[in-house]
Amino acid sequence: MSLVSTNPILADSVLSGAISQSAGSAGTCTVSGIINKTAGCVLLAALSGAIAVPVTKNFPAAMWIAFIVSMIVSIAAIFLVRRSPRMAASITVLYSVSQGFMLGALGMLLEGILTANKISVPGGIALQAFVIVVGLMLAMLTLFRFGILKGGAMFQSVLSVVTLGIFFMFLISMVMSLFGANLSWLSMGSATGTGNGAWIGLGINVVVLIVAALWLIVDFRQVQDAVTAGAPSSAECYLTFGLVVTLAWIYLEALKLVFRIAMMFGNRK
Repeated sequence: MSLVSTNPILADSVLSGAISQSAGSAGTCTVSGIINKTAGCVLLAALSGAIAVPVTKNFPAAMWIAFIVSMIVSIAAIFLVRRSPRMAASITVLYSVSQGFMLGALGMLLEGILTANKISVPGGIALQAFVIVVGLMLAMLTLFRFGILKGGAMFQSVLSVVTLGIFFMFLISMVMSLFGANLSWLSMGSATGTGNGAWIGLGINVVVLIVAALWLIVDFRQVQDAVTAGAPSSAECYLTFGLVVTLAWIYLEALKLVFRIAMMFGNRK
């Protein structure tokens, strides 16, 4: 079977390993099975995010602990699921809960900044970010379904290079900050300022959000290939993990975008 992908989560070699490890499992991988598992993980993340709001309100330190734990869990989860695909189910649940809590805490933090600046966002920043995620997911699914974007080798290669460039841009910015210098327009703080910095930051945010959304095309292609190849049902958990990682990234960028737009153009009370 040929399952080719440059997605770092749904990598060809790792997925092939996941399939070989679970070759004896009953049933085959189905789209409906992956959808159900992904929906369940999204629900877990949403519940975790809802719990994060009162927890971080009463214990502000929990917010920063959540950020640190989320980062550790993210790195560990990606490493472990690639090394041991059999653990994909439990890892995906843990990842969903940790990311949901972190994103819920971040949403509350950004909402608090808007409130402090007397800026209101209809429905709240979290709801608007969720709407953006749903809209982008439906748009990507439509583009993939009608063959406008097929997620082929060239598409994946270009997207990987762009993603790597984004990673190094933020890495360089982080290293510079350790020496007292920084690319201010990359930070969320640029949204509170005026001038070119805020506009550059907004533009970069939009580009990163689009790149994150385009990874859904790669995910959809990998799922389609796995189903067509008759992969075992246990591979659904591994494929679900890749989708959840992409959706979490999209939601993070959507939160940042809503915040930036609100700070730059929002109506103050």
